[in-house]
Amino acid sequence: MAKKRLVVLSGAGMSAESGIPTFRGSDGLWEGHKVEDVASPEAWQRDPLLVLDFYNQRRKNILNAQPNQGHKILAELEAVFEVVIITQNIDDLHERAGSSNVLHLHGEILKARSTGPSQEVYLLNNWEMKWGDQCREGYQLRPHIVWFGEAVPMISPAAELCSTADLLVVVGTSMAVYPAASLIHYAPLDIPKYIVDPHIPSVAGVPNLHPIALGAGEGLKELRTRITAG
Repeated sequence: MAKKRLVVLSGAGMSAESGIPTFRGSDGLWEGHKVEDVASPEAWQRDPLLVLDFYNQRRKNILNAQPNQGHKILAELEAVFEVVIITQNIDDLHERAGSSNVLHLHGEILKARSTGPSQEVYLLNNWEMKWGDQCREGYQLRPHIVWFGEAVPMISPAAELCSTADLLVVVGTSMAVYPAASLIHYAPLDIPKYIVDPHIPSVAGVPNLHPIALGAGEGLKELRTRITAG
């Protein structure tokens, strides 16, 4: 018998327990910076050295972080389900925990992309990107990140995956960032949808919701109990 497809939408709260900040503080700043100053095409044009340094510091932190209990539980669930993870996170903690099917909506911080026409993607071998690092065609490399104001090229494949889910889990996301927040609406109406977060976000017009008001680690432990019982 084919395994049921479990589609997981993960956000910043998924990695917070690994010591990766959710960036945006109560003052609206990302690590002391305005979002538009470090995570937009305009920022890259205006001050690429600041943008490179901002992501270098994030990359260093991520390389020193370890997958948490929640990441590991999702990897272990592959023994029971066909698990597909759609993440808003730019870290590689899902992969390091052992998850084998991960789609990154907003890019991957451990990769660089050419600013030339090819937009070729390269895997980085350390935490530091420098001004002057070039692709093989001689164009400057930029972080392989979807910045604010840029299109999200993986949103259509993600929506298609959600439409084929047998169960949907939303973990560690406020459901406030679009277009990612729209993905829950692509899931079939009749399937169970679990939301794991200490602060359950409001999701209007979505039936069969099952809230689990816990952090990623404990919440996914509870989820595993519920969906594997019997």
